[in-house]
Amino acid sequence: MPFLIVWWVVVLVLLFVVWLYNKLVAMKNTVDGALADIDVQMKMRFDLVENLVNTVKWYATHEKETLERVIAARNTYMSATSPTEKADANNQLTTTLKSLFAISESYPDLKANAGFLDLQSKLTELEDKIASARRYFNATIKEYNTSLQSFPSNIIAGLFGFKNQQDYFAVSSEEEKVAPKVQF
Repeated sequence: MPFLIVWWVVVLVLLFVVWLYNKLVAMKNTVDGALADIDVQMKMRFDLVENLVNTVKWYATHEKETLERVIAARNTYMSATSPTEKADANNQLTTTLKSLFAISESYPDLKANAGFLDLQSKLTELEDKIASARRYFNATIKEYNTSLQSFPSNIIAGLFGFKNQQDYFAVSSEEEKVAPKVQF
């Protein structure tokens, strides 16, 4: 009889370890998926901003530098490996957007251009989607990090190599935390 009790306790412990391991794997995959969603949204943002820049260039051919900064921000983002690096590249693009919209102020015909207005509207929608994707990513990171730090999952996480805690996708500079004032 005591052998049977010990055997059941061992089986229950093993089942608990398997359940906890699978939970950590699922959380890690959710974090990875959330970061991939941000990547997709950012690629769409870069493509849209490139179209905006090209529209502006039609009116202001000497504004080649703005397009080059967009391309540089895109390349930096695509080569980034951590959420912090991706956030920095995102901030670089945001700065470029501020320059782009400042340029557009100098060209009244551009501000009235239907293509420019459509791209601007799409960018606003996309910015909302990106903000939502960031919030979701940060929520999954919070849940994942909490699981890695909580008992007894921290023991299982340590045993199976779930040691890396993910960084939040955050704005790195105080300047970027202030919403740009763009008037059209």
